[in-house]
Parts: sequence; structure tokens; C-alpha cells
Amino acid sequence: MPRIPPLPEPEWDDDLRAILQARPPGLDTRLGDNNIFPTFARHKDLFRAWLPFGGFLLGGGLLGARERELLILRTGYNCSSGYEWGQHVRISEGIRMPRDEIMRVAEGPDAEGWTAADAALLRAADELHERAKISDDTWAQLAEDYDERGLLEIAMLVGHYHLVAFALNSLEVELDDGLEDLP
Repeated sequence: MPRIPPLPEPEWDDDLRAILQARPPGLDTRLGDNNIFPTFARHKDLFRAWLPFGGFLLGGGLLGARERELLILRTGYNCSSGYEWGQHVRISEGIRMPRDEIMRVAEGPDAEGWTAADAALLRAADELHERAKISDDTWAQLAEDYDERGLLEIAMLVGHYHLVAFALNSLEVELDDGLEDLP
């Protein structure tokens, strides 16, 4: 049972209804059909402030979709957030990431098969999780592929998905139908 259940649809006011009935690109359901959004909507002002930032990172940033999903999947795994992991497995499959690559994220940056650039992204997620800072070596590796805006986005993306994982885990948001839990 969730600690805070999703806000039932009959309780959505007109503003929330407009948001929660939206079907953003890449999502085959309404926002409100995913437990995360009507749960966060219980604090309407916070939800409305958070949503544009999260939406920007998810679809408007500089990072490519695959690189973004590598970082989010690793963050969800590191934070033991089954909900975050499950949502982003679905999103990763939607952008046609191979299943073996998605599952290899759980093995981390030293797993066989990663390019140096992919390993650096996963290592950055691990270092931010473990030490709240990307090491100089990993930073230098990332700087080979990303400018200062990309580097800033990497740190902000991982930090944002920590925030989301912390909330999902603390609220005990239940997996939506069809989402898989952590490996």
C-alpha cells in the first residue's frame, strides 16, 4: 500500500485535469494513468512547479535520449527505486534501446560491452550517488564528449532523478500495471 495514494480522478480540479489527461510524446498513456503523477498532484503547487523542470530534463535537454536513459536507469537502480527503474525501462524500450543493454545498466560501468563514453556516464551516476560529486577523472572523460552545458545537465539530471527516487521510495508509490521491478 502506498503511504500517500494517487489522487483519484474525481478529485482532479480543472487545472489538474488538464495536466493529468495529457498524453506526452513517448508515453502511450495519460499522465494521470501513471501512479507517480496523481500522487505528486496531491501537493498541487509543488507538482505544478516540478513538472516543467522534469519535463525539460526528460525531453528538452541537450543529452541524447539514450544517454539520458542510461543515467536515469542507473540512478533508479542505485536508489533501489523499482518505480523509477520500471518507468524508464519502458521509456528506454520506446526509444529502441536493446533489452540486453538496458539490463546491463544494473551491472554498472565496469560491465563488458560499454563504450568508454557510456561507462563514463554510468560512472558519473555512481559517483554522484556515492560521493555527491563527479571525480576529476570521470569529469575529464565526460568533457571529451560534452561541453559545459552538457556537463551541467548530467549532474542536474542525476540529481533530479535522485529527488524523484527519494520521493517515490518514501511515498511507496506502487508500480503501474505492466512495469517491471528492479532486476
